[in-house]
Formats: sequence, C-alpha cells, structure tokens
Amino acid sequence: MQTPTAFYEESLKKYSTELEKLKDRSLLVSIARLASFVALAWSVWKWIQQGGTLYPIFTAGFGVLFIVFIRIALTLSDKKKLAEKLVYLCSNELDILKYKPSQFNNGVSFTGNDDYTGDLDIFGPNSVFHLLNRTTTHHGTQALAGLLRQSLLQPQAIEEQQQAVKTLNSQKELRQLITAHGLLHEEKEGNLHDVSAWLQWPPVLLGRKGPNMLRLLVPAFNIGAIIFYIATGNYLLMLLGYFIGWCVIGAFAKQINKQHAMLGKKQSILDQYATILKLFTRVDKGNSALLQREQATATEAHQAIKKLSRLSGLFDQRINMLVLLFLNGYFLYDLQCMYSLEKWKATNKDRFAKWIDCVGAIETLNSFATFAYNNPSYYWPVLQTSGVSISGKSLAHPLIPSSECVANDFTMGVEERLVLVTGSNMSGKTTFLRTVGVNLLLAQCGAPVCAASFTFTPMNILSSIRVSDSLQEHTSYFMAELKRLKQIIRHIQQHEAPSLVLIDEILRGTNSEDKTHGSEMFIKKLLQYNSLTMFATHDLSLSVLEKELPGQLSNYCFESIIRDGELIFDYTLQRGVAKNRNASFLMQKMEII
Repeated sequence: MQTPTAFYEESLKKYSTELEKLKDRSLLVSIARLASFVALAWSVWKWIQQGGTLYPIFTAGFGVLFIVFIRIALTLSDKKKLAEKLVYLCSNELDILKYKPSQFNNGVSFTGNDDYTGDLDIFGPNSVFHLLNRTTTHHGTQALAGLLRQSLLQPQAIEEQQQAVKTLNSQKELRQLITAHGLLHEEKEGNLHDVSAWLQWPPVLLGRKGPNMLRLLVPAFNIGAIIFYIATGNYLLMLLGYFIGWCVIGAFAKQINKQHAMLGKKQSILDQYATILKLFTRVDKGNSALLQREQATATEAHQAIKKLSRLSGLFDQRINMLVLLFLNGYFLYDLQCMYSLEKWKATNKDRFAKWIDCVGAIETLNSFATFAYNNPSYYWPVLQTSGVSISGKSLAHPLIPSSECVANDFTMGVEERLVLVTGSNMSGKTTFLRTVGVNLLLAQCGAPVCAASFTFTPMNILSSIRVSDSLQEHTSYFMAELKRLKQIIRHIQQHEAPSLVLIDEILRGTNSEDKTHGSEMFIKKLLQYNSLTMFATHDLSLSVLEKELPGQLSNYCFESIIRDGELIFDYTLQRGVAKNRNASFLMQKMEII
C-alpha cells in the first residue's frame, strides 16, 4: 500500500512536470498570438492602403486566428494556475508530514482564553486547527472552527461524520482537486455576507408592472429609432430615445447603486463556491448518509450559484465605458441585469444559506479526510453508549512528532470518576491532560485519533489549564482562575450531557493550606455531577482522598528519576503518587542554591 509520503512525492513530480510543459506551451502560444496580431495589423494597413478583396479576407482570417490564440492562452493560463496550486498542496502536505508548519490559515483569530480551545491549543500557530485546516472559503474556515469549538455529542451524528470522513479518506486525488480549485479563487474580496443581505432586499422590478413596461418599451423604441436612422439618416429619434433611457436609469439610480454595492466584485467568490460544489458531485458517497445528503445539496446548488456568479459578473460590466454610455442609454442595461438577478433571487433565496453551509461542510469533511489519510496508523474510535467512560491504548498527542512522543494507556470511568495526577514540573502531567482532551475532541469530530485503540462516551470538554489575568478587566490571575472554575461548575449543573473536566494545578495564588482545602472541596463538588475529571496537581496531600473516596478517585503519577547527576523523565503514566522532587535538585545544579 502506498504511503502518504510516497503519494505526495509522486504527485509533486507529476504536477511539476505538467507545470513546466504548460509554461512551454504558454510561451509558444504567446509568440503565435503576437505574430497573428502583427499579421492582423499588417493586413488592415494594406487593406486601407490598397483596398481590393484579398486583404479583407486576410484581415478576417488573421482576426479569427488572433481570437483563437487568445482563447487558447486563457485556457492554458487556467491549467497552469491549477497545476501551480497542486504543486503547492503536495509540497505543503510533505512539510506537514515532516512536522513543519502548514501554509494554511492557523485560525489565530478564533483563539480564546476562556474555554478549552485556549487550554488545548486548538487555534493558533502549530495548533490542532493549523494541523487540520484545508479550507479555502470563509464559510469552510468558520465551519471547521465551529466544529472544533463545539464538537458533536449525539452518537448518530458522530457515527455519520466518521463514516463520511472514512469514505472521503481514500479519494485523495479528488480531495486535492477540491482544495486546489478553491485556492484558485481565494476569497480576497470579502465574504458572502453582502449577498445574504441582498437576498433580503424587496424587489425593485419583479412583480411591478410600470417599471417592467419601461424596461421593455424603451429598448424597443430605441431599436426602432436605430433602424429608422439607418434607413433615413435622421437621428432625432435616437437622441430622444437616448435621453428617455437615461431618465429611466436616473429614476432607479439609487436602487441600482445600492444593489451593485452588495453584489459587485462577487463573481470570483461565487465561482469558488460553485466549483467546490460541482467537484463534490463527483465524490463516491458509498454508504455514507451524510455524504449522500451533502451531495444532493451540492447537485442542486452548483448550477444555480454559477448562474448567480455570471449575473454578478454581467452587473459589474456597468462600470465599463461602452456599457455606461451606449447599452445603458439605449437598452437600460442596469435594469435588465437587475431584473435577471431578481428572478434568480425569487427562485433561490430560501435555499442559498443551505447551499453555502454545504460548502462549509464539504471543506470541513475534506480537512478531516486529509488528516485521516496523512495518518494511516491512527485509530478510528468506537463509541461507548452505556455508562460514561474513556479508554485508550498507546494514547499520544497528534501535535508531537512520533519520534519524540511517549504513548500511554489510560482508562477512566470504569473504576473511578476522577483521576488525580501528581508529578514534578516537566514530568508530562499537563501534556497528558491535553493529549486526552485533544483525542476526545478529534473523536467527537468524526476523525481518527492518535492511539492504538480508543473508546469513548461523547462528553462536553471543560478545562482550567492555561489561565491568564487581564489588565483591561482589572482581573488578577487568582480571580480569573476562580471565574473559570465557576464556569465549569455552572456548565455541568446546567447540562445533562456528561463532561470531561481537565484541571491543572488550581489555586496557585493562595497559601498551601488554603489551596489544599479548596482543591479538596472542589474535587468533592465535581464528584456530585455527571462528569469525569483529570486533576493534575503538585499537592501530594490530596492523594489521601483515594482511601476516603474508594471507587470514585484514583491516584496516577508521572515520575522523574535522578540518575548519575542527571534528571530523567520517562513520561510514562503510572498508578500511585509521585515521590521524587526535582525543584531543589535543579536549583542546586544551576547553582541557584
């Protein structure tokens, strides 16, 4: 079976070769186009200079040839741009497989400090989002971020998502084409919020008899006036018609300008969405119910959005001088465009939001399927519907290179509902909390996880790991931490669904006796609710709770070893309580004490 690295290297070689060939062909076509233009100019000059019947034929022939070469050049340019994007994608995937940063958006704008997304490094450079993201549209990026902020909790929804990702996993060439075509039109001109606003505008022409009669009668009058001028040489009717035309355009100028402000320069974005939808109709949906639904939506959507794109492009032509001076005056070009757009709106406006959401769903699935393909050794998690538990073998963090990562077996919810994790600084406690949280999040997004096996009950993820103070809100670190703990308690009180609570070293801003008492009370509070908790701490005195709360709390630890004057960490999770202390040893070694 071909490895992901081998596939991307082979594809990179293929697309690079294709790109070089397209560049050579483009150069030849450019030379031929220039030659045909020179020949066209020569034949026109000879025709003017000498007349006759031969040079008009040459002029027509060279003109056709010039137009043909322009069309060929445009086609080659499109193919070249696509090949460049495919080369870029293959290079980027190879970099990601080497744990180098992806060139896609890292989602730093979604970063928050008041929930698990900040604690688990979900957004930002070298984050989970950065690893997953293959979206090219605003809605795709928002959909992926939204799923990572609030993963699926219903078993059926998770299973459907997982089946869809599995089915897309093997369709690597088509997935790359979807991403590459999306990158061709990169959403630089803004998102489609203006189009959504336009859809809510009442019609100006559609269903209104007076304006529609003007839209038809004025062009009809002007066509007659032009024919009359050709037949008689009298242009007075043409001038009158031109004046009437501009009076009508002037009467609707406010509505025209407002609608163009909302729809102007949207053709590229709409083309991007339409192309993604069209390519998705070619996906083999297999037995995936989710892919079947999204493909049905894509099938009905891509042609309609392509038509809106074309109409938007035609509307943009109103700023062309020829259109402005001639077509508007004689044929009410702006009104004809507005009428066509309003007809499209009347037919499709109720389905547009669904179509755009479909693009977001496609790009989200594409991102997870690429992640799954790039990590064939990862395990497809299994839902556990009875009880509340989470269990993994060889569980590791997907953001840590496999050569540097130590995997651990872990089960919670069968023998206990709260795990107390002790260990010295740098021993791996916090990383392990994040490992469990990130893999649960991936599982609830329908993705494979970094483990040899993984079963889970769908749970809300709550955490207090990385807490920061706020000068703007006049909030100290200690108060920020208390607010986060209050937020956790309120959430599990108000929601019936079980939660996974990840806590790292709380109450650092108080004395040790107060900290121990507060931590103990908080642990007992958490045990009253439908939740599983991982509680990392340096406070070894809390370990006595294992005897006080049998069947509810267990002690685990990460131990450090001092050997031959060196501090060694094995990052292996063990049952029991940490014994070694490394702070004084390190201070001595660094000659601090």
